[in-house]
Amino acid sequence: MQRLIRSSFGAVRKFSSKQYPIIDHTFDAVVVGAGGAGLRAAMGVAQAGYSCACVTKLYPTRSHTIAAQGGVNAAIGTSGPDDWRWHMYDTIKGADWLGDQDAIEYMCREAPSMIAEMAAMGLPFSRTEDGRIYQRAFGGQSLNFGTGGQARRCCAAQDKTGHQMLHTLYGQGFQAGVDFFNEYFALDLIMDDEGCCRGVIALCLEDGTIHRFRSKYTVLATGGYGRAYFCCTSARSCSGDGTAMVARANLPNEDMEFVQFHPTGIYGPGVLITEGARGEGGYLINSEGKRFMERYAPNAKDLASRDVVSRSMTLEIMAGRGVGPKKDHVLLQLHHLPRELLLERLPGITEAARTFAGVDLTREPIPVCPTVHYNMGGVPTLWTGEAVNPRDGDDDAIVPGLLAAGEVAAASVHGANRLGANSLLDIVVFGRSCANTIIFNLAREGTGQPELPPNAGEQAIADMDKMLFNKGDIPTAVLRAGMKETMQKNAAVFRIEETLQQGYTDVLQLWKDFDHILVHDKSRVWNQNLVETMELKNLLINSLLTVKSGLERKESRGAHARDDYPERDDSKWMKHSMAVMDMKSGEVDLSYRGVHTWTLTNDVEPVPPKKRTY
Repeated sequence: MQRLIRSSFGAVRKFSSKQYPIIDHTFDAVVVGAGGAGLRAAMGVAQAGYSCACVTKLYPTRSHTIAAQGGVNAAIGTSGPDDWRWHMYDTIKGADWLGDQDAIEYMCREAPSMIAEMAAMGLPFSRTEDGRIYQRAFGGQSLNFGTGGQARRCCAAQDKTGHQMLHTLYGQGFQAGVDFFNEYFALDLIMDDEGCCRGVIALCLEDGTIHRFRSKYTVLATGGYGRAYFCCTSARSCSGDGTAMVARANLPNEDMEFVQFHPTGIYGPGVLITEGARGEGGYLINSEGKRFMERYAPNAKDLASRDVVSRSMTLEIMAGRGVGPKKDHVLLQLHHLPRELLLERLPGITEAARTFAGVDLTREPIPVCPTVHYNMGGVPTLWTGEAVNPRDGDDDAIVPGLLAAGEVAAASVHGANRLGANSLLDIVVFGRSCANTIIFNLAREGTGQPELPPNAGEQAIADMDKMLFNKGDIPTAVLRAGMKETMQKNAAVFRIEETLQQGYTDVLQLWKDFDHILVHDKSRVWNQNLVETMELKNLLINSLLTVKSGLERKESRGAHARDDYPERDDSKWMKHSMAVMDMKSGEVDLSYRGVHTWTLTNDVEPVPPKKRTY
């Protein structure tokens, strides 16, 4: 059972307000975030009989996992012969050899058992006529180590797989006895002097109280930071809170330069059109009404990896073959497919196309363009989910008490580019891995933990108080608009030294301008103005880490495509970027960590680097 202690901080560090009520909680584990990764981690710990809190700024079923459409990759072989080793090969190739092969092996081996587990929990996968789980084709997936043609490996629940997964996991977590703290905004990690994570401090949005969660283990599952860009598929809540908290704890974030642009966001609003649309037989056309992907990826065509398709679309637009008045997008054609298939397999995007593009996709194509979709970088972790902070010559030295899973983490199974449908797999595999690590350690060590120092979390409260009562003159929305424009312009699909340097200079100036931020609403109760300001601060941190990491990586690899360094350079750059930020100056320092080029077991050989073609 959790233990509650009520206390308060007085007017320390010259707080503008007189007092902040503090409520203390003690758990064996605390999970921050209630998407698929957070729910699977929390559920696992609670099922083992340990006390577990799930702290989330949203109601769990509003988490961004709900937006995932296409499905979950797993070599279960319902559509023909398949093997987890082939899935592993495709993932390593998709990651452009920046993925850690031991973690990739673990994920691909565990995939079939995760599908069985989710089906047993009640996830309503689409089924074939003989009752087997339906699998569709997805980008970058092949048979027989790339030589056997297109694989059908993506287990789908229509085009609402993330929605079904999230509701299934929330029900299971609730049943397991997870203590949910819904609509609590995590302010910062609580770290001790030895570098051990001791929990988190959070703001209850409903009443403005401050809550300290003391825990032996803390799992970050807070998602990505797509909202740093002007056009993205991410929900408004995707503000990189976890990676920002790690940065403020003076810990590194890994491979932040790798930002995936999904090829098919609806032109304008950026709403996602799943890759499953192309898996079902859709294809891209230009202003001449012709298919063009066969010129860029002769074998995989429209089902090449996402970074390849996004760059191909951009090149087609740059060549003057875009559509629309500005010739700045292309079209996704689906109306050649049977109407019954579209309504059965793709009902969600049929509705989305009608709502956001005014298109009946059974009759006309959808206007699409590359849109920010996923962050490959994040908190560096091992395959066990344990966070890493290289020191004393050990690239894999862990941060005691801290774990991460999902988009906030860099395991690194996605490397320089994530394959479609590996995301939902990642969140449940490494959510479960975090739970297993915690259960193993608690069984070995026991649940006892020392008391927190009386002033634990004081700096986080001081920072929030400063934002709330700052006498600035720049509204949050103005600063946020500047950040989005800068990132969209200077850290886009194609990059060069000049634009990256300009982007870093501009975001650094925005970071300094944050000292002049103005929060109009001075209350602490349901203060959306304050929440958006705290999220903006987190987004600015992520933006600085992203642009500086991209500026220093002088090669093209995966989603990081530089016109001035067009080739991949394995001799110099087959290594992970580790970015640490100085919170006062905003300056970012880079170091590097080796890629795991070895496998977890002897059941499969490592895949050596080679030219990546589709």
